[in-house]
Amino acid sequence: MLLSEIHSPQDLKKLPEDKLPLLAGEIRRTIIETVSKNGGHLASNLGVVELTIALHRVFNSPEDAIVWDVSHQCYAHKLLTGRYDSFSTIRTKDGISGFTKIHESPHDYFDAGHASSSISSALGLLTAWDIAGRKDKVIAVIGDGALTGGMAFEALSHAGHLAKKLIVIVNDNQMSISRNTGSISRYLSRLTMSTSYQRFRYLFDKLVDSIPYINRHIGKVIYRIKRSLKGLFLTNNLFVDFGFEYVGPLNGHNIEQLEQTLLRVKKIPRPVVVHVVTKKGKGYSPAENNPSAFHGVGPFNISDGIVEKFDSMSFTEAFSHAMMELGKTNPKVAAITAAMSKGTGLDAFGRHYKNRFFDVGIAEEHAVTFAGGLAAGGLVPVVAIYSTFIQRSIDQIIEDIALQERHVVLALDRAGAVPSDGETHQGIFDIALLRSIPNLTLLSVSSAKDLSLCLNWAVENAKGAVVLRWAKNSCPSEVEAFSKPLQNGRGLLIRANEYAPALEASLGAEPPEAKVLLVCTGSMFGENLTAARSLLLKGINTDIYALRFIKPFDESYFTSIASRYRAVVISEDGMKSGGIAEYIQLLLYSSSYTKNVKTKVLTFPDDFVHNGNREQILKSVGLDSDSILKASLSLLEEGEGN
Repeated sequence: MLLSEIHSPQDLKKLPEDKLPLLAGEIRRTIIETVSKNGGHLASNLGVVELTIALHRVFNSPEDAIVWDVSHQCYAHKLLTGRYDSFSTIRTKDGISGFTKIHESPHDYFDAGHASSSISSALGLLTAWDIAGRKDKVIAVIGDGALTGGMAFEALSHAGHLAKKLIVIVNDNQMSISRNTGSISRYLSRLTMSTSYQRFRYLFDKLVDSIPYINRHIGKVIYRIKRSLKGLFLTNNLFVDFGFEYVGPLNGHNIEQLEQTLLRVKKIPRPVVVHVVTKKGKGYSPAENNPSAFHGVGPFNISDGIVEKFDSMSFTEAFSHAMMELGKTNPKVAAITAAMSKGTGLDAFGRHYKNRFFDVGIAEEHAVTFAGGLAAGGLVPVVAIYSTFIQRSIDQIIEDIALQERHVVLALDRAGAVPSDGETHQGIFDIALLRSIPNLTLLSVSSAKDLSLCLNWAVENAKGAVVLRWAKNSCPSEVEAFSKPLQNGRGLLIRANEYAPALEASLGAEPPEAKVLLVCTGSMFGENLTAARSLLLKGINTDIYALRFIKPFDESYFTSIASRYRAVVISEDGMKSGGIAEYIQLLLYSSSYTKNVKTKVLTFPDDFVHNGNREQILKSVGLDSDSILKASLSLLEEGEGN
């Protein structure tokens, strides 16, 4: 096997050209086999195999820096830079990351996971090297979907102004996660290669450089002539207008053509964009035919591409059903996604209510402010974005939604622990980031029924900005409390005889006095339910308080409930600092009704979270059901000791 013999790009350079297609096939098989077991980003990685081979044969990584935007297309890069032996561990606990990671390899210059940052990072690195006198190359690889992000345009503008030798590879597969939308995607599809201009530019520059007087004194005239010629050969080329040379589009699956072009590009003494056209999912027909479904995918059957499903309905599916009902009953409801229609569950809404569905591309900031505009015009927009990506829109939520009291609903999927994608994708900061914003209501849902009721309330009854959050997880079993209508600021008290009637009955006709109250954000209900049942089996009557409302929070109502218990354990799938759990603990300490109640707070630590499935992540930070159980028992023992 060729791939097993490649431990670095230097080994790749020694491989005969006629062996490269065989190597590309081995890389694809390795990626497909591994992702079928571990899950991961399949279609995007299959699409850049030949491009990755060409980059590592032409450039000298790690002396030259290859900066992968988002880096969900870095699997071939990992396989060619010494990580073949560990590749089977990708996205698993203690395994290698599914994204580029600085600590993993000198070939990874940045930790990446969010889109549109590569050009900025690469330009900064190149500028620092230039100041230090270092002449190595810096290459940013960015997808056409990521170009919809405003940060990419800011970086292109600055790079054109600095005029440094930055190489930007635009991987044009006409996809981001969902199919690309917008003028940028259509624009890239219209661009054509102009070899005539590139040939003329090279000869013209060579001639000008040979005449010192002209070169020194009439540079501006020469520049204007060249710009005019570009206008003739490269009509409406956005990259040329930014100050870049433009090469492409190239066949992204032709290694020979890619290598020849990149060798010429290395010699261009200005910033250059190389436009490469690839097919997302290439080499695996299910991914080629449905690249959106195989962008970020769970374990699947290779023979037919069927992906493993949750045993029961997921929160994403519950949201999809709830949005369909709202779309049917309320003509003012609109839905917005940032290139994540399938991932957020809005694809069904988009098919049925096309005039009220908007996929803005990878542009979360615009999505939020655009929603504010829709609200100003009388619609009720629901913006569905992953928790980790809403971090990009905090300013817009403050300035364009909350400050102006616009009725916008923000639906945050993947809140709390997010399996397998590592630090960049954890949804653990949203509560702390959003709780301090005035004119904003923050809800945490516990089940499919609860989600439906909360979403309906947010659309039909709430005012101003409303945020709902839920986990990437299956919905827990329904209990009667989840059907109760919302009361502003109040959560749901779920008693033992409701969540475990058979267990409580087995303890005797007279159940013991409730000793423990487990308080949790909605996404943590399943873990708290397991812990409560374990406590009940030990003869410790335990109730659960699911936090529907994180903000506002009815303090007097909650303290009146908490005062009945000897111990209160508060678990939150978010950061402690600025979170709701710390706030509740302080409230219990300061209230005269609950000053004798023993309390314990369980949250994510002040650190970033590594790979693992949901259970592994929660266990590693002390938020699993066993940790909740142990904290409860510890508080009861502490109380008895006093």
